[in-house]
Amino acid sequence: SNLVSGLVVMFERPVKVGDRIEVGGVQGDIIKLTLRAATIRTNNNIEIIVPNNEFINGNVINWSHSSRIVRACIPAGVSYNADPEIVKECLLEAAADCEDVLQSPEPDVIFDGFGDSALNFELRVYTQSLANKPKVLRSRLNFLIFKKLSDRDIEIPFPQRDLHIRSSYSDDFLKVGNGREKKVRDEKSVLQEKN
Repeated sequence: SNLVSGLVVMFERPVKVGDRIEVGGVQGDIIKLTLRAATIRTNNNIEIIVPNNEFINGNVINWSHSSRIVRACIPAGVSYNADPEIVKECLLEAAADCEDVLQSPEPDVIFDGFGDSALNFELRVYTQSLANKPKVLRSRLNFLIFKKLSDRDIEIPFPQRDLHIRSSYSDDFLKVGNGREKKVRDEKSVLQEKN
């Protein structure tokens, strides 16, 4: 089946050497393609042999089938006190300062919604140089985004929760003047302990 799949791969060319693919949980660049299997090199410089029938029978994501230009989406959350227009400016400035981001197609910012503790935005950029290293691109942009937001004194919030404590007093408790609680036993209990 691998041999037949290899012929199909060679003829139809759904994947080729140099493509960035994801198949069977493996992501990497195809560095060798034979009739029986493909050799994929991951970002950790590990070479994995994948049988050709995986390309015919499984789901294959080819990140660079027709082009090496891919889009990356970087989320960013800011305080509710921030002006969304200024946040948009900061994100676009970060994209402009990153040499790995293409200016055509141009970067864009999406106001994604209202979160529990933040206004959620998404910076959408295109890259060619880091198509095979999306985490590196995300890291570089995150550094730039953090700096741009800090320069404008825009807070990046952390999740916060309000805790409401409800208390009830049983007959065994008495609230004293300074807010402390003290357990009070009735006289019967004291007498029973003495006996």
